[in-house]
Amino acid sequence: MKNAGQLSRRQILAAAGFVGLATLTGCGSGDDGGDSKDLSKKQNGAMKEYRVGQQFKAAKPLSFSVLHNENPVYPMKDSWLFWKELTKRTGVTLKPVSVPLMDYEKKRSVLIGSGDAPFLIPKTYHPSEVAFVSSGAILPVSDYVHLMPNFRDKVKKWKLEPEIDSIRQSDGKFYLLPGLHEKVRSGYSLSLRMDVLDRLGLTAPTTWDEVYDVFTAIRREYPDRYPFSDRWSKNTPYPAAALFSYLGQAYGVRAGWTYDNISWDADANTFVFTGATDAFRQMIAFVRKLVAEKLVDPESFTQTDDDATQKLLAQKSFAISANPQALVQEYRFNLDKQVEGARIEMVPVPLGPAGAVVLGGARLENGVMISSKALKSDSFVAMMQFVDWLWYSDEGQRFARWGVEGVTYTRSGGRYRPKDGISLMGSDPDAPKDMQKNYGFYNGVFAYGGSWDLVSSMFSPDEQKFQDAMAQRKQLPVAPAHPLQSVEQEQASLWDTPLRDHVTQNTLKFVLGKRPLSEWGAYVSELKAKNMQRLVDMHNKAYDRFQKENG
Repeated sequence: MKNAGQLSRRQILAAAGFVGLATLTGCGSGDDGGDSKDLSKKQNGAMKEYRVGQQFKAAKPLSFSVLHNENPVYPMKDSWLFWKELTKRTGVTLKPVSVPLMDYEKKRSVLIGSGDAPFLIPKTYHPSEVAFVSSGAILPVSDYVHLMPNFRDKVKKWKLEPEIDSIRQSDGKFYLLPGLHEKVRSGYSLSLRMDVLDRLGLTAPTTWDEVYDVFTAIRREYPDRYPFSDRWSKNTPYPAAALFSYLGQAYGVRAGWTYDNISWDADANTFVFTGATDAFRQMIAFVRKLVAEKLVDPESFTQTDDDATQKLLAQKSFAISANPQALVQEYRFNLDKQVEGARIEMVPVPLGPAGAVVLGGARLENGVMISSKALKSDSFVAMMQFVDWLWYSDEGQRFARWGVEGVTYTRSGGRYRPKDGISLMGSDPDAPKDMQKNYGFYNGVFAYGGSWDLVSSMFSPDEQKFQDAMAQRKQLPVAPAHPLQSVEQEQASLWDTPLRDHVTQNTLKFVLGKRPLSEWGAYVSELKAKNMQRLVDMHNKAYDRFQKENG
């Protein structure tokens, strides 16, 4: 973690950053005014007056490097209309450094560590940015959001201050510009072969107990196959990252992609260690039960995405984790070609002990890190204005998603639709052109966040139904601000990784039966030996201190 300054300065930062959020709503840089003086020499190409809703246009042609996560579904093309139109509108030419999706996190770490990272580093999920803070390789972007009127406006208008506070680091600053959502959008859930359920006289499950019953019935009918074989276990530090993310939600705990060692227990008004909670144990016990009864393929926790998908297409399994894009473009598209009468749907996240809830903080999405090298550029201010327009303005977000009105889409009465002959997310399988593959729009590197009207404008009827159901659920409280002091943060970072690794390794052992759940107590004792309680106490001390100092 990056060291904070003197205590008095840190207290000022905390008071401004957490309570008044001056860095979001005011004009100060949050760095003792020093940055304002420095930035006067970094105005090359910047707009003198740049406001909310205004089209950003560089005062002179500029170019900025960007790390590009290349999705194999729509490989990057230099000929994309996205690049050409972006330059036409903003005067900025992006120079992409393309990295295959499978290698993205590893390659990003190598580039940042070697000092060769592009200026703009998108597609970063919190808390991945934390690993790069202590080296000073990425900017404390909270110092520069005064250059970003659209970002500040959306945080204020959508009351996202608690979520922003939750990603601040030891110095009271945040190092990631996250995607901002007006409303919670749920991304992943269970998808099932509904034609198989129909044939067996089953209905779509709404609870995890019902999922168990459905899987049991499928296994009875197909005793030589696993009802469920899953993906998203490779290139992630957590096995079955998607499954544990949405299953954890049903138990009210962060797991999988959303896992964090420290969680806020709103009922007890205290921070706890996630991987030692009873809810986490219950979640693991449920998955262990599924694996033990051969309802879940044990290879789910180690296999590649392709292997999991191929098992679904070969009817060796009948359920798999999904997001709306994978559902339409990978599962449904290929099943339609290979299995007559196949019908697969993604169900709303089944309910568990926590009830109808979604995790707090879900209105933030993956975001953009800024390389510290960018601050040395004489075009730094223009770059921040450009980032603000593309990723946070209404028009920039519309452009990244839909492209050019009259060319790639039409809009009437607030409703968007692709132009004839252009398919979006499988909307017209016979169309000769594809919004992502041929034009570069709705690219996950650039298109995320936004108003509910804009976000929902891209929903297929399937996803609209899914999101409408999920939108009715209550959001669990966001963890309150509890910034650690610099010495504390240095110590916490030394404890955090070994604890996280121990949780991950033993989660896998428990669910696969390589370690009996009767040893849960011993496992918790092992966590204590790795400073679990000291880490929890440190976070609670920081919380109490912040409450006392800031009311």
